[in-house]
Amino acid sequence: MELLELQNQIKKFNDDREWSHPRQIKDLLLNMSEEVGEFWNKIKWVDVETQVKIIKENKEEVSNDLADMLYLILKLAYICDVNLEKSLKEVMDEYEQRFPLEQTKGHHGNILASGIDNKK
Repeated sequence: MELLELQNQIKKFNDDREWSHPRQIKDLLLNMSEEVGEFWNKIKWVDVETQVKIIKENKEEVSNDLADMLYLILKLAYICDVNLEKSLKEVMDEYEQRFPLEQTKGHHGNILASGIDNKK
């Protein structure tokens, strides 16, 4: 299923329940930060190897956290009248320019920490 199809499926689900009002934007963003926090609480303050282990051992919960976040993003997108599939393609095109493979492979994009970002 393509991203726009998922976005439309979530719109229908919410429209059927009359849950698609723009007044929800603030609440959806708050809900999203709570979902990120739930994931963060699983892996905070541990090294990378332990994070990987925790994620593997809690795969169902992690999958649910990520699906909740995606649901909220797709709901925000349709409420804000954004075609997220189109927007993501545009952002990926921009990233291809900003972070060329030959310059960034093995490096991050934070220029304040010696990373590479060709943003103009």
